[in-house]
Amino acid sequence: METERNATHREPWNKGRIAGQKAPFKLKDIWALRVRLQMEGRVRELALFNLGIDSKLRGCDLVALKVRDVCHGDQVAPRAIVMQHKTQRPVQFEITAVTRDAVQVWIKHAGLKPENFLFPSRLHDSPHLGTRQYARILQHWVEDLGLDRADYGTHSMRRTKATLIYRRTKNLRAVQLLLGHSKLESTVRYLGIDVDDALEISEQTEI
Repeated sequence: METERNATHREPWNKGRIAGQKAPFKLKDIWALRVRLQMEGRVRELALFNLGIDSKLRGCDLVALKVRDVCHGDQVAPRAIVMQHKTQRPVQFEITAVTRDAVQVWIKHAGLKPENFLFPSRLHDSPHLGTRQYARILQHWVEDLGLDRADYGTHSMRRTKATLIYRRTKNLRAVQLLLGHSKLESTVRYLGIDVDDALEISEQTEI
């Protein structure tokens, strides 16, 4: 019996790994990677990176996007709306000109049709890029930038623009809507807002 119990025991997937919030990318890192991907002709990765930053989607939602989700006719739209897999709630996001150009080039390069997944997998048993594949691609980006792999993950992409927006505007409600959170408390935790942030906002409010 003891032998059977030991045989079925599995170690936690994250044993020995550093857990916790993953860092958002800095503006200089975003532009450095964009330039690198452009110069090296990594068309798919450039579209994936730009759309990941703009959409603020979880990895599972980003990789499952279809061409029709981001296009109106044969043009990439300035805004899109998708249903989140985790919450089953719709969320809207903007697609900036830089991202629209990158996605348009990728769609043309790959010969994708409206019903196709935007990022099809190169593996036969998966119709679209998997979250693990996405995570591996991101780790290559982190290495390209000379950053510590332990500090970054796919949630770094989701947090990047949300963090920049909050730091510039201090508008938690706006960030909550953009991330598709149902509760403001979730947004506070997600951004890692602490007492210093709250005091800074209070100090800037004169009565």
